[in-house]
Amino acid sequence: MREIIALKYANPAYPAKLGHLFDFVDCSKGFGALAETDLKKIKVLVTAGLLGASDEEMSMLPNLGLIACVGTGFENVDLSAARGRGILVTHGAGVNAGAVADQALGLLLSAVRGIPRQDSIARAGGWNAGWKPAPMVSGKKVGIYGMGRIGEAIAKRAIGFDMQVMYFSRSRKEDLPYRYLPTLLELADACDFLVSCVPGGEKTHHSISREVLRALGPSGYFVNVGRGTAISSEVLASALSDGTIAGAGLDVYDTEPTVPEALRGLENVVLTLHTASYAPEIQEITAAALAKNIQLFLDEGRVITPVPGMPSSSNSFMG
Repeated sequence: MREIIALKYANPAYPAKLGHLFDFVDCSKGFGALAETDLKKIKVLVTAGLLGASDEEMSMLPNLGLIACVGTGFENVDLSAARGRGILVTHGAGVNAGAVADQALGLLLSAVRGIPRQDSIARAGGWNAGWKPAPMVSGKKVGIYGMGRIGEAIAKRAIGFDMQVMYFSRSRKEDLPYRYLPTLLELADACDFLVSCVPGGEKTHHSISREVLRALGPSGYFVNVGRGTAISSEVLASALSDGTIAGAGLDVYDTEPTVPEALRGLENVVLTLHTASYAPEIQEITAAALAKNIQLFLDEGRVITPVPGMPSSSNSFMG
């Protein structure tokens, strides 16, 4: 009998790619439509960091043993509840780093060089009369907030643009050659472009403050491909409107899935739809990582990529 996998993350790619291994049931709208006998059969829940998994949801799945997050984030999974119930939690550590880093550089180039606005003018039949010269990206200083796998991938791409890379992260990475700044405020003050790729959660919530944006300055640009909760959309919109910073490129928002109206009306911000990791190559990698974690859990009670601070084996909950 094939295992039934509860899918809270409503993406058809994973049932399509893993349907030959498991049976998936769509739980993106809750578990209320499932019979109690079906709920008891579910041992694995697939979700995403933003969607998470609550203690209440775990209680509805009495035989749940694994919560698998498709991406790097896991901020809305109740880890304390999972630990108390003996449930393993995994994430796709670094699986989307390349695609997200690509988009980060794309947003930076688009924002600094005004590419979307030029596209609109060209489509309307206009030309460059009155267009003000836009700054170069190459040769500038880029500050990376969060030097995980995505941060490292962004740094490598920035080096290709002859940029000087500096960063602030939870800890200094002794194996990296980039300049480390001890605070986010000092990083913003030292760089021309500030790129945020930090995970969500209490430690990063609104950590990019008005003061940080003032330190970045009126010629500085901000890019966010991490979590939208790292900055208040109201604070950012105000800074873009009053010239505190020159511009921004955003793939994430603290109001998701709604893009704030205050940002939509500004010409000096480039907006995308939290799609930085949406690439067929990433879906293939993620599906393979999911399959490995799920199968290993079902066969041996252990996983390959537990989230930080959580055990990799069901045996760790015993005794």
